[in-house]
Amino acid sequence: MTETLKILQLYPRDMNIYGDWGNVLSLARRARQHGLAAEIIDYNPGDVFPEDFDILVGGGGQDSGQTVIQDDLHRIAPVLRSKAEAGTPMLVICGLYQLFGKEFRTVGGEVLDGIGLFDAHTVGGEERLIGNIVIESEEFGTIVGYENHSGLTFLGHSVERLGTVTKGEGNNLDDDGEGARVHHVIGSYLHGSLLPKNPRISDYLIRHAAEAKFGSFHPVEIDDSLATRAREVAASRPR
Repeated sequence: MTETLKILQLYPRDMNIYGDWGNVLSLARRARQHGLAAEIIDYNPGDVFPEDFDILVGGGGQDSGQTVIQDDLHRIAPVLRSKAEAGTPMLVICGLYQLFGKEFRTVGGEVLDGIGLFDAHTVGGEERLIGNIVIESEEFGTIVGYENHSGLTFLGHSVERLGTVTKGEGNNLDDDGEGARVHHVIGSYLHGSLLPKNPRISDYLIRHAAEAKFGSFHPVEIDDSLATRAREVAASRPR
């Protein structure tokens, strides 16, 4: 019987902008290439929360979308924190990256309380940070993506950055960090093209999920030449 990973897509109705859904599809395809089955579970406010999942992926959304899901996110936060502390891998992009921190203070002055999984806070900025971005990560090597955000995120002492920006802006305008990591949870401002262009991050999420559920992970060699070419083109493009 084929072993199955359950991938939970968090709030696809309200937090799925700039193609963030592509991360889920890419992750499921990558798991199947490694010989695992992948079941995608969508969760939106008002649904029964499926606590039995192996990987969580969440995307970004407008400030209005973040307001819609805020109460529900706090309702399920104890489960999310427990799963994260137990090692469940998660990837959250832009809006959910912000709300996985302590708070998001919008440019209009509204304060959205986060769930505090990341020791980080975000403030809305007047300038929109848009364009191809390249960062260097000790674990994942060179990461290539596209950022589009006005929120400026500042990390505390108990969380580490995903990587160091070599092209682009990243978390804010004051330092060269991008993203955040704690346990096996990754937050980032890199939108929907993150996993298709960066299969090493997909393999990281799949490996930790498979090892936790099945006790081991046996990756196969995958031809990543198209992803490599896409990374090269994106990295060479102007901001």
